[in-house]
Amino acid sequence: MQKTYKILISGQVQGVGFRPYVYNLAKDFSLKGSVSNNENGVVIFVQGSDQSVKKFYDRLVHFPPPVAKIKERKITEIQSIFINDFNIVPSKKEGQLNLILTPDFAICDDCKEDIKDIDNRRFVYPFTTCVNCGPRWAITETFPFERNHTSMDEFPMCEACQKEYKNPANRRFHSQTNTCPTCGINLYLIDNLGQHIKVQKADLFYKVALLLEEGNIIAVKNTSGFLLCCNAENESAVQKLRHKKQRPNKPFAILYPSMRHLKRELVISPEQEESLKSVERPINIIDSISYNGKINLKAVAPGLSQLGVMLPYSGILELLSNQLKFPIVATSGNIHGSPIISDFDEAFLKLSHMADYFLNHHLKIVHPQDDSVVKLSKKNNSEIIFRRSRGYAPNLFNVSIKANKKIMALGAHLKSTVAYVPNSYVYLSQYIGNLDNFDVYQRFTHTALNFIEVFEQIPEVLLVDAHLGYQSTLYGQDLSVKLNIPLYKIQHHKAHFASVLEEHSLFDSKEPVLGVIWDGTGYGDDGHIWGGEFFEYHSNKILRISHFEYFDWLAGDKMSKEPRLSLVSLSSPEMKNLLENKFEVHELEIYQKLKLKNQLKTSSVGRLFDAVASLLGVCDLNTYEGEAAILLENHIHDYNINDCIIYASVLDNGMIPTTDLFHNLYLDFKKGNSKENIIINFFYTLASLVFQFAMKYHYKHIAFSGGVFQNTILIDMIKEIGEKEYKLYLNINLAPNDENISFGQIMYYLKCSDK
Repeated sequence: MQKTYKILISGQVQGVGFRPYVYNLAKDFSLKGSVSNNENGVVIFVQGSDQSVKKFYDRLVHFPPPVAKIKERKITEIQSIFINDFNIVPSKKEGQLNLILTPDFAICDDCKEDIKDIDNRRFVYPFTTCVNCGPRWAITETFPFERNHTSMDEFPMCEACQKEYKNPANRRFHSQTNTCPTCGINLYLIDNLGQHIKVQKADLFYKVALLLEEGNIIAVKNTSGFLLCCNAENESAVQKLRHKKQRPNKPFAILYPSMRHLKRELVISPEQEESLKSVERPINIIDSISYNGKINLKAVAPGLSQLGVMLPYSGILELLSNQLKFPIVATSGNIHGSPIISDFDEAFLKLSHMADYFLNHHLKIVHPQDDSVVKLSKKNNSEIIFRRSRGYAPNLFNVSIKANKKIMALGAHLKSTVAYVPNSYVYLSQYIGNLDNFDVYQRFTHTALNFIEVFEQIPEVLLVDAHLGYQSTLYGQDLSVKLNIPLYKIQHHKAHFASVLEEHSLFDSKEPVLGVIWDGTGYGDDGHIWGGEFFEYHSNKILRISHFEYFDWLAGDKMSKEPRLSLVSLSSPEMKNLLENKFEVHELEIYQKLKLKNQLKTSSVGRLFDAVASLLGVCDLNTYEGEAAILLENHIHDYNINDCIIYASVLDNGMIPTTDLFHNLYLDFKKGNSKENIIINFFYTLASLVFQFAMKYHYKHIAFSGGVFQNTILIDMIKEIGEKEYKLYLNINLAPNDENISFGQIMYYLKCSDK
């Protein structure tokens, strides 16, 4: 007997080939019915025998399309209706959007073969995609995910593409990004004077590779924004780019033509290889101690023994890589500190003094995104996200929210993001950047307003950081007045803690959870600058229970840019000679006087890192955020935890003796111990202090967040010391840095605040 069922599927199910997959699966089981997208996901009606429907449903939920992620599914028998075939029905939006948005996917192996095959009609066509790959969020204007809701709608499909689109046996069946050389997007090359370079389409990437080999800098418009590229083996080209981009020391990302080429030059673990080849295709930060290639590491990553590497993830980069015999620098197309550029007119205006040539196309990038960055720790293979952007944004797949209000959180000031809860999901924007930069601020405000536009929902609550000087806070204050909605201020470190609590479902924990939240700066409830905090979470309350003892916060934001100021703050009289070597006499006198009169204090572990870096002569002036801490970690290539010593212990009152810790480290330095050993002992001390505190106050569950926990050696030490006796929780789908603040603000508001 024929029965009719309605199936509802939610999750990452739009823009992933779900409907064509369902269509073919239904045909395999001789079922009739329909499949369509709606504002909640995918709706399926099937009619057939009980046995056939059950087999269809089991196959569907256990073996979905390659890039689909099913979150919830439901099957219900309904009253039988007459159905004579199985069809894909055009999407109908009948309510407010309530589904997971689709991130960008790296080019799949099948499409790679298409563009390499001289007999294929997509030979060397750089915008070749299918249901399993290609841009999604980058080109999305609204939802459900249909071609007319994307910037791809400007390129109507030709007859051949329409045939593929309508053919159930073709992997481009209902592919919303389907184009070809006949109907698709043109790529062309111009110089920095605006002159078009005449070259046959088939030879375009050969020409670009030749220009790179000759030492030119090329701005390549990729599917998520411009990349500035040059030959990574050409030191003068790299230094020219460094000079023009005003980026003296910050490392450049390197694009390798292939995994085979990468493995010839670098040793990578199976886990790193898996990450590099994943559909997200992030940059991986990899140890370069045993590097065996022609790149000048000092030019590409000054002072570091690690490289940020990636593999091609778009048709453009794949075709370019097919012509390359060398790795290339592929860094964000922007002026240092500004957001990535995606519009050609803006790129030509701002980048023509940097780039010798532009490789451009006319596909509109709706959501420009930087490349995501991850690092795996050496001993435990713990993956730490450094930057969450292309391939990940704008979803938090494992998080569902029960909120009776629409909430928007505007995050922090550095590494800014916007989070929004307009329905039962949390949407977290791509990394935006430092709001001190006006262009970044404009991108930030556009992102917030775009979320409101995409979801057609005005927030009912706005959340901001408690720091009144943050641009995100100031914008939130203005927006709350404009929209006439309430504004709540959430303390920075409590938001960090809330982010990791929610990632591990710890808000329902029956036992108290110790929160170890260490970073560079955050405005504290007592008016001082926090950054070395211990919290307790229990019964929907977060309480600050201890911290690193305060030391002087000097010269405002300048302190975070000059590690030598942290050294001044923590110095004792016996360090006078050290300080005199780092300052002009009059400068030092000014800072010493400031120290005597100073009322503003800090508990920042980030600034403690800075003081250690300056003391050891590793870094006195940061040329990019976190440089001192990165250089400290870079000095360590291996360690034996049994040989480590500690510089301080938790005090009887539970406080961490910052000055004593630093003084004991200084004495070790004065004895002549090596920099490497001192840094190892410093990291070991920090890790040990966590467990001293946990043991003293009987905590068994410990959660970590804050930018300090991007230090993979510290993470390995923490796991090595405490993993057997304690439950340890780290941010997993979020970066531990300030990118997670907007999400944490939402979770604190929902779970902990007195609303």
